Amino acid sequence: MRLARRKFLHLTAGVTALAGSSRLRAAETDFPNRPVRLIIGYPAGIQPDVIARIVAPAIGEQLGQPVVVENRPGAGTNLGTEFVVRATADGYTLLLVPVATAAANATLYLKLKFNFIRDIMPVASIGGSPLVLVATPSLPATTIPEFIAYAKSHPAQINMASTGVGTAPDLAGELFNMMAGVKLINVPYRTNFMQDLVGGQVQVSFPGVLTVAGYITDGKLRTLGVTGAKRSAAYPDIPAIGEFVPGYEVTSWYGIGAPKDTPLAIVDKINAAVAAAIAAPDTKARLAKLGFETRQMKPAEFGRLIADETKKWEKVVKFSGVKMD
Repeated sequence: MRLARRKFLHLTAGVTALAGSSRLRAAETDFPNRPVRLIIGYPAGIQPDVIARIVAPAIGEQLGQPVVVENRPGAGTNLGTEFVVRATADGYTLLLVPVATAAANATLYLKLKFNFIRDIMPVASIGGSPLVLVATPSLPATTIPEFIAYAKSHPAQINMASTGVGTAPDLAGELFNMMAGVKLINVPYRTNFMQDLVGGQVQVSFPGVLTVAGYITDGKLRTLGVTGAKRSAAYPDIPAIGEFVPGYEVTSWYGIGAPKDTPLAIVDKINAAVAAAIAAPDTKARLAKLGFETRQMKPAEFGRLIADETKKWEKVVKFSGVKMD
């Protein structure tokens, strides 16, 4: 009797496992059969949000279901990341990955409740763009060499607006401090800092081109340089900072991540959808106007980019001496 009961339980367990496996395969095959959420750790209206809202409909068109952008700002994008880390690993909750910020946060924050490289699965790259160093017209510097000279003669007296400690504008400034031998003071904002920058309450910033394009055109801000390894194709008249500070380069990379353990079949499906979306002429053209260059990557390649950026920004964060709880 015991043997029969044991055999029955063994068979029951096998049937249950088989049923669970079948449901998993069905879920992977049917994905997606409802809207997908794309979580952004930034407020609405700034460059990461705009990028997401350009690519999300195009990705949704490829998947056959809407991709809904959801802003969850706070704690240097960590609130949004943690939300995705804790989400069900079924492909229906994705993260817009701001690579530099995610990489820096690993060193910057002392009490993170997640490990980005371990807990977020790299899915696809969207691309990247340089930032731009802008200054209020009242600042007595019109070129990078003049600005460096002025900053050296006024240490810790130039305020630099950013979207938060550890975000791309802050990191670009900290790398500039390290490589140019100056001391700009980061002033982190929870909301849009443009009015304070234009008004002269802060003197410089390293925002995305989209954020300041109108102010540059209107002459309300002065452009000193772009942070890419070379001049931007969209703004060829603006010099690269690296022309005067050899080796200086900051590219604000973005991509898509998912909770760890998301089935590889779903990851591959999303990767293919993102690749097709950013290759679409309309999407590509809209992003190009922002100085944004699309770049397709497979999940493993995107993961290597995140790992490389984590090593790079670890050095910068340690140089800055800043730590966050």
